[in-house]
Amino acid sequence: MKVETLQAAVDLARSLKHVFVATTDSEGMPHVAAAAKVVLASENQLAVQEWFCPGTVRNVSENPSVAIVVWDAENDKGYQLLGVTENVKGLAVLNGYAPGIDDETQLPQVERQLYADQDGREAGRLPV
Repeated sequence: MKVETLQAAVDLARSLKHVFVATTDSEGMPHVAAAAKVVLASENQLAVQEWFCPGTVRNVSENPSVAIVVWDAENDKGYQLLGVTENVKGLAVLNGYAPGIDDETQLPQVERQLYADQDGREAGRLPV
């Protein structure tokens, strides 16, 4: 895959300030998450950073295939980037603590960075 294509997708994502990350679980149930930060981690790898829900993280551990969609609806321009999740790195944790509230059923929120290799996968403009 051309690094120029990946960089164009990253540049568009930066200007839009969002991307969509599509995953599926081991049984094929789809899930879509939104993320605000994406960078080119290497010439064939994107890093998408967000406070991903546990479902997104569980899905990529069961089925590492991922689609990252960047689409500017106003100008009808975008990219679908297909890849394989190589790593999910925890960056920060919020435990939800609030004085006077004793609810241990809440899961902590974790900001994560998902690394998806784009090597060998097709990428390009979304069909219209």
